[in-house]
Amino acid sequence: MHSELIAHGTLLLSRRDVARLLDFDTCMIAIEEALHAEAKGHVIGPAVLGMHVQNGGFHVKAASLTTQRPWFAAKCNANFPGNFARFGLPTIQGLVLLHDASNGRVLAVMDSIEITIVRTAATTALAAKHLARTDSHTLTIVGCGSQGDAHARALCRVLPIRRVQLHDIDPERANDLGTRLTTVLANVEVIAVTDVAAALRSSDVIATCTTSDRPIVNADDVRSGTFVAGVGADNPHKHELAPSLFADSKIVVDHREQCATIGDLHHALAAGAVDPAAVHADLGEIITGKKVGRQNADEVTLFDSTGTALQDVAAVIAIWERASIDTTFVRFPFAS
Repeated sequence: MHSELIAHGTLLLSRRDVARLLDFDTCMIAIEEALHAEAKGHVIGPAVLGMHVQNGGFHVKAASLTTQRPWFAAKCNANFPGNFARFGLPTIQGLVLLHDASNGRVLAVMDSIEITIVRTAATTALAAKHLARTDSHTLTIVGCGSQGDAHARALCRVLPIRRVQLHDIDPERANDLGTRLTTVLANVEVIAVTDVAAALRSSDVIATCTTSDRPIVNADDVRSGTFVAGVGADNPHKHELAPSLFADSKIVVDHREQCATIGDLHHALAAGAVDPAAVHADLGEIITGKKVGRQNADEVTLFDSTGTALQDVAAVIAIWERASIDTTFVRFPFAS
């Protein structure tokens, strides 16, 4: 096996390649399997390094996962919220390295943009399967960039959504996304809305996908039985969900320590709205059955998503397994 891999070289995968190889269903399965592996003690990490610079920042997320073999992946992402307006560039750009953790060999170098988009939305969809009401029909997306687009598509795959409401500080972005989604979401009404508070109060599911540094969703904006996913807060300065909402919700996080440091949970803890014991579960505990998800139709369930390296390594393994049997992808003999 190892001699075959060395002969094949290191895979070099562009964003277009990754998009061809990774879909929501594949990614959800991969992340679910990784969470089961974590419960069995087959994961090392995750580890995070963050650095802020003028107009943006960088972070490195890394983890090791053992399935049929040991793997290690590290992602270096740049996050510059003003990029689209200033330069026409994506907010997030970067690369992922996938290694064989038994010998250090570089198996693949991949563009990270599509990986980050798909694995984040796939993780929220996994959370929604356990935390949203099964009769959830109305979804509101706040923030109509790439993550808003992906979350609308992913959530409509796992819930019986009939109406998607889109809000963005730039109304044109909401209109444009509405036009795109109308062509791909069958039997779903898609509308752009300007009154975000009214949209939130009419929702069964809410996903915030912004770079906001102040709360967008307050406790008074959320009716009983709603599932809320806060996706945008991935550094200590970002803030989408008000501390009061945490106090009134069943809280599930993608990673306790990480959310307490860089997620919206960080702000709720700092405000004294909740203490660490208020966190009901990590998502992995829900997936593996150690903790229950939604218990009744009236609960407000909240998922604080900061994006973990385990999600990345699960996604890139799935990509590599598909790409490694396809000779059309570029390979480079780094080890020669």
